[in-house]
Amino acid sequence: MRKVFVTLTAMTLVGSAVMLAAGPRLAGAQGGGTVEVEVKYNGAPQVEKLKVNKDTEKCGQETTIEKVAVGPNKGLANAVASAPNAKGAKPVKAVVDQHGCKFVPHVSVMTPGEMELKNSDDILHNIHTYSTANPAINKAQPKFKKTMTEKFEKPEMIKLTCDVHSWMLGWLAVVPGVAAVTDTNGVAKLENVPAGKQKIEVWHSTLGKQDKEVDVKAGQTTKVSFEMKGK
Repeated sequence: MRKVFVTLTAMTLVGSAVMLAAGPRLAGAQGGGTVEVEVKYNGAPQVEKLKVNKDTEKCGQETTIEKVAVGPNKGLANAVASAPNAKGAKPVKAVVDQHGCKFVPHVSVMTPGEMELKNSDDILHNIHTYSTANPAINKAQPKFKKTMTEKFEKPEMIKLTCDVHSWMLGWLAVVPGVAAVTDTNGVAKLENVPAGKQKIEVWHSTLGKQDKEVDVKAGQTTKVSFEMKGK
């Protein structure tokens, strides 16, 4: 009888240990899912080439402005995909570099808060933001000032320009939920989106905005596709 009691006790302890070990993993798996967003464009790329007439030693002789960048399978690059109502999103700080007299990356995402603006060109730049929900910024960044920190605390799609180099153009998406920028194949992955019904938005600086509702499953990948139309 004593042997049976000892055996049952040992089995209970082992079972409890297994449950404790498995518990955190199960809780983590139930926390959220991934939404894979694919964005396609039914038109031709819109690319503009301009002659550079200032700081050519850093900026080059010519620059290319990709208003609509399309991949080989009609995937639309530089679109912002987001789950704007997703709760509990981790803070994301945008880092934008001015390199080769371009904003790199061309489109950045951040949660409301701080962004870091770098100057890798070793020449004078002047950041100028066109924003309404957030205070506009019009500030010089001399070559010796390698990094500046600015705050954007309200959701908004913000246009970035440089008053020194008129062709420079970038975009900053301030999104309170989960967001990502589509790659050259037109795909963006939204990680750790809370399970349940979620609105997925796609925004492009030239082609506008669309949204769809998806049902996110915990620990799974949900796919959703958009097709943007030319204007």
